[in-house]
Amino acid sequence: MPNDEQIIICRCEDVTLSEIREALRDPSVRGMEDLKRILRVTMGPCAGRSCRELIMREIAKVRGSSVEEVAPTIFRPPTTPLRIDAVTRRTTDIPTEKGDGNAD
Repeated sequence: MPNDEQIIICRCEDVTLSEIREALRDPSVRGMEDLKRILRVTMGPCAGRSCRELIMREIAKVRGSSVEEVAPTIFRPPTTPLRIDAVTRRTTDIPTEKGDGNAD
């Protein structure tokens, strides 16, 4: 049987069960959001579809609670829609911090 260091929980970010358990030993790590920031779990191409439930079960086990009590990660869509040309080239119709509508 594989040990905790060999069990990959988050395949996208290559995070093992032992890394998750080690992070959860830190009292400042309270849940999924903290693990996401520390280990990048749920941040790969699958967006947590393959690992979220496994990680939530491990958090519940360590904390002595039920999986239902573990808050999942927060989905954060972009806050402001951008035109694709705003990303690919400089345009003059993107508001600046001054709000003047000029990119310069």
